[in-house]
Amino acid sequence: MPKFTPTSSAVVLLRPRITEKASVLTGNPLPVYTFEVPLQAGKVAVRRAIKEKYKIDPVKINIVSLPAKQVVVRGKRGTKARIKKALVYMPAGTQIDFV
Repeated sequence: MPKFTPTSSAVVLLRPRITEKASVLTGNPLPVYTFEVPLQAGKVAVRRAIKEKYKIDPVKINIVSLPAKQVVVRGKRGTKARIKKALVYMPAGTQIDFV
């Protein structure tokens, strides 16, 4: 697999993953924000993208790969794509607005 070399933060941080669980994690003493990232992205690329886009140095980053899933919609079989998400731990007292 070729090495992933992103050119901007828009390439690495595809979208914030806003779910009920993710919103609960933002209320912790160390807020945790969840982003969907490309399958080739690693912790270093995510860290650089967060620094570039939000001007905040993350405390810690965890990467989780979610597998593809078989689904049935209206009687047809299909596959939900696999994704990779990054859990970004921010310093205490920082906040990101996604509006």
